[in-house]
Amino acid sequence: MEEYNDVLLEAQLTDLVDGAVDYRGQPAIRSKSGYWRSAWFIIGVEVAERVSYYGIQGNLISYLTGPLKQSTAKAAENVNVWVGTASLLPLFGAFIADSFLGRYRTIILASLIYIMGLGLLTLSAMLPSITFCSPQSQVILFFISLYLIAIGQGGHKPCVQAFGADQFDEKHPKEHRARSSFFNWWYFTMVAGASATLLILSYIQDNYSWVVGFGIPCVVMIIALIVFLIGTITYRFNINDNNKSPFLRIGRVFVVAARNWKNTLSTTDIEEEHDGLLRRHQSSEQVNFLNKALLTPKGSKDADHCSLGEVEEAKAVLSLIPIWATSLVYGIIFAQIFTFFTKQGSSLERTIFPGFNIPPASLGSIGGVAIVLFTPIYDRLFVPLARVITGKSSGITMLQRIGTGIFLSIFTVVLAAFVEMKRLKIAQEHGLVDDPNAIVPMSIWWLVPQYFLFGVSEVFTMVGLQEFFYDQVPNELRSMGLALYLSIIGVGSFLSGFLISLIEHFSGKDGHDSWFCDNINKTHLDYFYWLLSGLSVIGFTLFIYFAKSYIYNHKGVITQG
Repeated sequence: MEEYNDVLLEAQLTDLVDGAVDYRGQPAIRSKSGYWRSAWFIIGVEVAERVSYYGIQGNLISYLTGPLKQSTAKAAENVNVWVGTASLLPLFGAFIADSFLGRYRTIILASLIYIMGLGLLTLSAMLPSITFCSPQSQVILFFISLYLIAIGQGGHKPCVQAFGADQFDEKHPKEHRARSSFFNWWYFTMVAGASATLLILSYIQDNYSWVVGFGIPCVVMIIALIVFLIGTITYRFNINDNNKSPFLRIGRVFVVAARNWKNTLSTTDIEEEHDGLLRRHQSSEQVNFLNKALLTPKGSKDADHCSLGEVEEAKAVLSLIPIWATSLVYGIIFAQIFTFFTKQGSSLERTIFPGFNIPPASLGSIGGVAIVLFTPIYDRLFVPLARVITGKSSGITMLQRIGTGIFLSIFTVVLAAFVEMKRLKIAQEHGLVDDPNAIVPMSIWWLVPQYFLFGVSEVFTMVGLQEFFYDQVPNELRSMGLALYLSIIGVGSFLSGFLISLIEHFSGKDGHDSWFCDNINKTHLDYFYWLLSGLSVIGFTLFIYFAKSYIYNHKGVITQG
């Protein structure tokens, strides 16, 4: 009997997940918590959140140029600024989660803010019909609610995905492999939901009611919060063994290294005393100046220097910056999907069958269809085939995956430029140049290739960026890692807005029509697309340069990528 109890105890101990607890604060049991049983709850919540977000973003430019009567350039600028803000706020949300509240509580708080913003947005659309109010009051309430949504999304987005990935134990071979598939299926289900949203909600907004079109995302977000809370009993919660804030630890490395900048190390091999034994660590070749944080100046206390682990954490974060910066050009192209791509479609023949015109914003769902079709192909066919060729468990490295998508995005804007040139030529041939509301006799299906190709590029770049920034940051900063990925889209939107403003200013001088004038048939979006293709080639070249020298951090094992 005693032997049986010992065996049972040993089995229970091996079933425990190291470094994780359940919702009661007890050690997490692998067979009863986490893994796909928890991940599907969290994926479902993310689908609902994306339905809410894209239900607003997808047709935002139409609302601004329609009911709010803004110019095309001003509306595109406002969309870019809002998307940029919404994509940068996750940096703040991740800081709050990683330093103070934790991911679970941050998700709940952010969801409540999100719901409040969606509710006020719906109210702003109702105001003209229920009470007398000035247009200015409606605009003020609209933008207040819009940025409340951005704040809610800023806390929700990085934490939900990081919390979902936390449900897979990276020390367990089976769960570690499943985590890579998690990022694929996360993006697959998220885009599937967003695509359906663009088709349905944009039609409701354009043809029935903006109030209903904004109200549905609010209801969906309330349901998402309820689903998330129901899944609580299945979740794993990571334990933070180090009470010191990871931001303070990393910041201190830079401070100490700067203080010791005049001192030199005798060797790049760093020796560290550990448990009474002398172990040797080969320091990574990148950003070696941070090694100076390991030095203790004469007359100083031991606490005045940093540990090797802290220095390697700081190096891991700093080495991400070149990859982040050279991926920004992808974010600029991403910003065009819901702005100028949509405006292109609004001027084309959109009749599917008599009495039904496809809303231009719903074209974004074509990219979603490409993602839904290609993600299973990538996960079930491409990866196993590449695995045989390369010997890597993921088929190709994360940076190779990201670079492939950036390369494909170049062809997306080249296609968009050719289609725009054809559209302008047809408008001239039919004498429609001076009519800003004219529908060019050219099928909207001409835009399908550029949407579809960009959707395929997302399977490579967007999913690759998610996995890369989650995997390569220190464990305690994984919300921040995903916020860095999101910030690529945010900064890309800001850069797109800056380019638009700059070009609008210089191309519209001396009474000339700018590239982005209100008459879509007099614009020169083709010039803008050619400019973006040139910037993309430069960005891609720089990305390849830095990716070749990047050294992956795999749980203490350093590999070059």
